[in-house]
Amino acid sequence: MSGSPLRDRSTGFALLTILLWASLAALTSRVTSVSPLVLVGLVLFFCGAGALPFWRQWRASPKTWLVTITALLCYHLLLFMSFRHAPVLEANLINYLWPLFIILFTPLLLPGHPLQGRHLLAGLLGLAGSVLVMVDGELQLQSAHLPGYLLALGAAIIWGGYSVLSRRLPPAPAVVTAAACLPAGLLALLLARGLEGPLPLATIPSGDWGLIMGLALGPMGAAFVTWYLALRDGDPRRIGALAYLTPLLSTLLLVWLNGETLTLRHVLAGSLILGGALLGLKTGSAKLKIPSPKVAANG
Repeated sequence: MSGSPLRDRSTGFALLTILLWASLAALTSRVTSVSPLVLVGLVLFFCGAGALPFWRQWRASPKTWLVTITALLCYHLLLFMSFRHAPVLEANLINYLWPLFIILFTPLLLPGHPLQGRHLLAGLLGLAGSVLVMVDGELQLQSAHLPGYLLALGAAIIWGGYSVLSRRLPPAPAVVTAAACLPAGLLALLLARGLEGPLPLATIPSGDWGLIMGLALGPMGAAFVTWYLALRDGDPRRIGALAYLTPLLSTLLLVWLNGETLTLRHVLAGSLILGGALLGLKTGSAKLKIPSPKVAANG
């Protein structure tokens, strides 16, 4: 049983990870000189390159590699694309339905965790929050932004499903999750080269290069390690509850950095999504450990 110093340290690592994750949407939305596919490729490539010094620990089954690479590529591609086709603040809130999908997918995909009434209520709260994000003050769907909303919803579904299914994968060291970013990034860049033509690397402004490196080092780099250290010694249920501070901090950061407008509708939507996630988290049994998307390859 972990002592108080270990609990405090794990909580500190968890809070650091949350701060890193909260910057993902704000940083991503400020890079406009390249397509979402090129951006995903560059960020994942540099993130994976950071794991090269630890190549001796890249021990994982082919199934783990395949699932992790696919999930990393598809999730981040859909998420980054959603930021181009919908207001970043709203797309970001919809993306943070992934904790609810973890809650709802767990009884469906993992034996021994039946669906309870509170799970359904949690899902309904999250659904209500996402609907509130997608409508205007007159409760009319903002059809102009529908593609972006659907992309963000797809990203949330992928990450929620991957996080649950990863528990059925053979265990692997934490660094494998970061290492999987390297082939995922290369694949994204190859797709961009084939679909969009030559990569516009020479025309990327220095400011955007700084943001790309910041994304690779922070919310899609160091966060892998800090979240693993948080879960190693801490209670996953307690740390999982802390993780739901991420959408709140991310939204506030967007408002501050990007000049987004925070309305009562966004506050209510965020409260519903956050409340649903916390309600679903409290219903988990003592044996259930909700995996993080950042270390889901650990099994």
